[in-house]
This record gives sequence, structure tokens and C-alpha cells, in this order.
Amino acid sequence: MNQSNNLVILENKNNLPAVIDGNGLVAYFEKIKRFPILSETEEQNLLVEFKQKGNLQAAQKLITSHLRLAAKIALTYRSYGLPLADLVSEANIGLMQAVKKFDLSKKVRLSTYAIWWIRAAINDFILRSWSLVKIGTVAAQKKLFYNLSKIKARLGIYENTALSPENVKSIAKELVVDEKDVVEMDQRLHADTSLNVEIGDDQGQERMNLLVDARENIEQKLAVRQENAYKQKVLNKCLAKLSEREQYIIKNRMLTETPMTLEELGAKFEVSRERIRQIEKKAFENLSGLVKSEMAREAA
Repeated sequence: MNQSNNLVILENKNNLPAVIDGNGLVAYFEKIKRFPILSETEEQNLLVEFKQKGNLQAAQKLITSHLRLAAKIALTYRSYGLPLADLVSEANIGLMQAVKKFDLSKKVRLSTYAIWWIRAAINDFILRSWSLVKIGTVAAQKKLFYNLSKIKARLGIYENTALSPENVKSIAKELVVDEKDVVEMDQRLHADTSLNVEIGDDQGQERMNLLVDARENIEQKLAVRQENAYKQKVLNKCLAKLSEREQYIIKNRMLTETPMTLEELGAKFEVSRERIRQIEKKAFENLSGLVKSEMAREAA
């Protein structure tokens, strides 16, 4: 079996313990505790077996031994209001990607490398779910969510530590947002500040050696472009089902970098500020329902 076929099988979540919401999650957490922690030598041997020989059993052992890490990171995203079972499942996908992409030339532990892939998978899931970055989120929050990690990487800030006042000021200035918003978003995206300290046992390694290559390749760019096009298509289709007035209010209150005020919209439609607020609230509720229904229909 060639390596590409191996990777397809590796991504099959059915090869992992089932993640079930509710009380089933407790059983899942108990089950993954039974998988042994690998020593550095054991881990390296398994990585060689998989990367050089395509040994799927070796890959499976690498994944199951790190399921606790994936679950722990997923737990730090509980405040986003998404089902914990879904977060854990997405974290596991990120873990599988880390095993697939691991470079044997980088002399680091898989756990250190996997953190970034796991977080990336969860963040991507949050975006796809339209939970944090949903239509009604203010432009500044959208901008922060999409760009904060990228700017931190460019500034050489790679660890789960609090941003310095200078960094906060620099990022806020670049994105034209309030400094407090930068701090709050950074805390939400990296809630577990002790995570790297606990598992990062490769002291002395250069920071660049601990990271996934932050540069997007062509496949990643195309994937992002397709995802954005899909979201825009769904949004446009659902917007068209609202009245002209509702569309205008939604577009100029929620889908622009410089939102109109309630007073300005009230003057345009010759109604009170409170009436505009009521129309906006109702229109957003209708639009959210339409978007969810459309996405569910297309996913069926």
C-alpha cells in the first residue's frame, strides 16, 4: 500500500475511540487514559516506521498515545459554546494531521509539534461553525480572529504566554482595534497558558524548530478561497430571502468595516432608533436560521 493510501486510512476517525457527547464523553476520557505514554525513543522509532515505511500500526500508536493532549487542548475552547464532543473530534483531526506532516529532520517531540496543528483544526472548526465569527460579530472581532495568530507568528511570539504591553499596542495599531480587544481575543484563543510548559520537554530548542511552517502553500490558499467563496454563496443566498430594508440594515450594520449607526439608519427609513434596533434583531435571527438550514441542507 502506498503512502497516499495510508494517509487516507489514517484520517478515518473510525480508527479512534468514539467521541460521544453527554455522559459518553466521560467514558471517552477514561478510555484514552489507558493508552500508554510513549518514551522519546519509542516515539522516534514509531515515527520512522510510519514516515519511512508507511506502517499504519505505528501511526495509530502515535495518535492514540496523544489523544489526551488533543482532549486537553479541546477543553480550553469550552467557552465558545460549541459541543465539546465536536471540539474533541476536531482536535483529533489536527493530531492526525500532525502525525502526517511531522518532519523527522526536526529534533522535537511530536507533542510540541502537534499543539499547533490541533489548535489550527479547532480554530478552523470554530470559523466553519459560524459561532465566534458569525454574521453579527463586529468587524473588529472578525479582524482579530482571522489575523491575531498570523501577526504573533510574524512578531516571533510563539509560546502560550501573555502578550507584552508593547506587543498589544503594536497589534492594536496595525489592526485599528482597541488594545483591550487584542488582550481578550488572545486569552480566548490561548486559554491554557501552561500547556506548553507541561509537555514541552525539548528545552534549548530554537523556536522556529517548534513550529509548523506558517507560510501557506498553494493547496492551503485554494482551500481558504473555496471556503470563503462557499460562505459568501450561502450568505448571499440567505440574504436574498430577506426584505430589501432588512438586507440594507444587515449589510450596513453587520457586513461592513464601517457600520452605520442606528440613528443614521433611522433617518434613512424615517423611523426611530429603537425601531431600527428591533428590525435588525429580527432580521439577524431570521438570517441566522436561514444560514443554519442552508448549511445543514448542503451537508446532507
